[in-house]
Amino acid sequence: MAWVVLPRYICSVVPPQTDLNRSDRVNIRQARAPGWPVALGDWQTTAVNSLLRTAVLLAVTGSLLTSGLLTGPAAVAAGPAAPHESAQYVQLAHPQPVREAAKQEAVEFFWYDCSHSQQLEFPLERWAERHRTDVVLRRVPAVWPGGPDESVQLAHARLYYTLERLGAVDHLQLDAFRAVHDQHTDLTTEDLATGWALRHGLDAAGFRAAYRSPEVDRATKEAPALFTRYEVAELPTVVVQGRYRTGPSAAGGVDQVPAVLDRLVAQR
Repeated sequence: MAWVVLPRYICSVVPPQTDLNRSDRVNIRQARAPGWPVALGDWQTTAVNSLLRTAVLLAVTGSLLTSGLLTGPAAVAAGPAAPHESAQYVQLAHPQPVREAAKQEAVEFFWYDCSHSQQLEFPLERWAERHRTDVVLRRVPAVWPGGPDESVQLAHARLYYTLERLGAVDHLQLDAFRAVHDQHTDLTTEDLATGWALRHGLDAAGFRAAYRSPEVDRATKEAPALFTRYEVAELPTVVVQGRYRTGPSAAGGVDQVPAVLDRLVAQR
């Protein structure tokens, strides 16, 4: 039996892509309060040692990154040098292109079944409103490739992109969080999602058409690749200008994320 102490604010811990089999990957949903220990079986000990050596980060294309999720002797810094406030954000090993040159871009990775993604929704919306003239906020539903919740996350990604295509994200995003996370509503099929949308004032035929559309299908299939390319290591995660990544664990809490985003935007 081995023990590892997990940090707060993590809905999913994404281990590095090592030579472990899929069954050896460790997924911790809704990490408990600070210092809450998780008991791991013998087969998981190897995974834990790997996590500690690499600071609980997803290594994309073989690069190990600084995470900020663990502190003390267990934390190992690797990869390119992080910005000055490396405790609050890290620099991606492989910066991603920004869609809109006229403004800065913030990309949020979230999951409807993640309490901390839900908690970030209001603060992030307020932050985006304050920066509406200089920042574009883009949301990406998180799909962890090969993760134990991949099929559910793909279904939730399709739901999100359907709402986005219908222009309904602004007034139904929080309702979707409440349905999935608070009320444990199953929205993983077209019929179930359509019934929920109908109860929230959307046209059933229009919803089904968007749900089946090539655009939504393409965006849903692209979500796992975006998760990997942006080197997501916790949920929620926000990446500014395709280069700097932060989240509640690094920022010191959900409410601290907007302040870190302010600094990232200001340093352009």
